[in-house]
Amino acid sequence: MSTPQADARREHVTKLVEEGGYVARIPVELIYEPDDQTGWGPYLSAADALKLDEVRRALRRRDIAGAARHGEVFEMTKVA
Repeated sequence: MSTPQADARREHVTKLVEEGGYVARIPVELIYEPDDQTGWGPYLSAADALKLDEVRRALRRRDIAGAARHGEVFEMTKVA
């Protein structure tokens, strides 16, 4: 995996991770390379991708406190 260029544009967004009746809102940063000709952008940093994986694993274990270290966690309730 290559390192982002210094002039890469970065955008702060929130990703949702849904697992086992819970949803976590996790802040991450999207990276847009200025000369990306591959069409694969934008992308997450390796650290943010691993953070999303860690949150998903925590929710699978029902470790709400572990998931909440990275963002907000909600319990889904069917209303209709």
